[in-house]
Amino acid sequence: MFFVNKKIFEATKDKFFYGWVIVGIGSLGIFTSGAGQSHTFSPFIPVISQDLKISSTSITTAYMIATLFAAFLLPKMGRLVDKHGPRKILIYTVLLLGVGCMIFGAASNFLMLAIAFGFLRFFGQGSLMLGSANIITQWFDKKRGFALGLMGLGFAISMGLHPFISDFLITNYGWRMAWVIIGLSTWLIMLPPLIFLAIDKPEDVSIKPDGILENNKETKNNKKIFGLNLEEALKEKSFYILAFSFFSISSLVTALHFFQVTILSQYFGMASSTAAALFIPTMVSMIIFIPIAGKILDRFETHNIIGFALLITTASLLSITFASNTTFSMIYAIIFGINNGFNLSLFGYIWPRYFGRLHVGSIQGTGQMILVVGASIGAMPFAISIDLGYDLITTIRISALYPFFSAFLCFFFLRECQKLTDMKK
Repeated sequence: MFFVNKKIFEATKDKFFYGWVIVGIGSLGIFTSGAGQSHTFSPFIPVISQDLKISSTSITTAYMIATLFAAFLLPKMGRLVDKHGPRKILIYTVLLLGVGCMIFGAASNFLMLAIAFGFLRFFGQGSLMLGSANIITQWFDKKRGFALGLMGLGFAISMGLHPFISDFLITNYGWRMAWVIIGLSTWLIMLPPLIFLAIDKPEDVSIKPDGILENNKETKNNKKIFGLNLEEALKEKSFYILAFSFFSISSLVTALHFFQVTILSQYFGMASSTAAALFIPTMVSMIIFIPIAGKILDRFETHNIIGFALLITTASLLSITFASNTTFSMIYAIIFGINNGFNLSLFGYIWPRYFGRLHVGSIQGTGQMILVVGASIGAMPFAISIDLGYDLITTIRISALYPFFSAFLCFFFLRECQKLTDMKK
C-alpha cells in the first residue's frame, strides 16, 4: 500500500512541496484526537454523573488514574515511532482510539469508565498528538513553527466543534450512542489519508526537510540528521525547565477544558449549552492566531516565546474568574484561544529545537508523558473544590501563580543545550 503513497508523491512533487500534504494529515490527526481531549468530555460530565450516580470527583479520579497509566506508556510509544515510523503507529493508534470510544459508550460503572478514559487519553490525547507532531517535524526545519502552527488548526476546529457536536448528539441520541458515532467518525476521517497519503519522512522519497533536493549543494554540506538521544537530553537543564513549564500548561489548561461548562453554568448562571458554545469563539481565536504563532516561533528566540505563552496561560485562568457577563466571557474565550494556539504550536516545536531531530520520537514521547501526567491531575483541585463546596474561583486564581513562575524560569534560564550547538557546528 505504501507504493500508492510514493506514486502520489511522484505525481505531485513538481507542483508543490509534499510536506504540506503531511501538514494536512497532521492537522486531521490533531482534530481527531478530540475524541480523547478534555474539551470533548466537558458536555458529558454532568450527564454521566447523573446517569451513573457518580460524583464529579469520582469521574475526575477515573480520568486521573487512567491518564496517569496512559502517560507512563508514552515514552514506549515514542520509541516505537522512532523505530517503525509515525505512519504505521498512527494507523494502529486510530484503530484503537475508535475502540476506546465504543468502550466509553458502554461504560456502566467506575471501573469501565476508567478503562475507557485510559484508551481515549493514551491513544487520543497522547499517541495521536505525538505521532501527528512527529511526522510534521520530520518534514520541516526552517518552516517548522509555521507548519506546526497550521497543524494546531485541527485542535482549534476540534475545540469549536467537538463540544458543540457532543452536546447535540447527547440531546438527540443519548450520551452512549454519541460515543459510538464519535468512534466511527474517527476511523472514517483518519484511516484513508494515513493509509494512502502519509509518508514518514522526506528522506524516504529522496528529498530533505522543507523540500530541498538531495543533489542540492546545501544538502550535500549538511546531510547528517543531528540530535541528542533521550539519555543525553535528560542530562540537560533545558529539558527540566521545559518539563516544569509545560506541566503547568497541560495541567491547568486541561482543568479549564474539563470544567469550563461547570464553572460558567454553576458559578455564573450561564446555560450549559451557552457555556459549551463558548468553545466556538475560542476556536475562531485559535484559527486566527495559530499561523501568527508559527511565524513568531520561526522568527524570535524560543525561550522568550515560551515565557510569553505561559503568561497567556496565566491570563486565561484569571479571566475565567471574571466571566460574570457576556463581555467578560467573550474576553476569556478569546484569550483562551490565543493560549491554545501558542501551546499547540510549541509542543511539537520545542523538542527538535532544543534536542535535535534524530531521536525526537523518544524525547517527545517522554515530554508527552510529562504533559499527560499534568493533564491527569490538573482537574483534581477544581473537582475537589466543586464537590466540597470550596471557593473554586479562589482555587483557580491561586493556580495561576504556577505558569507565572514558569514564565520567569523560561525568560531568564532557558537556553539551547550546548551539546546540540556543538553538533551543528
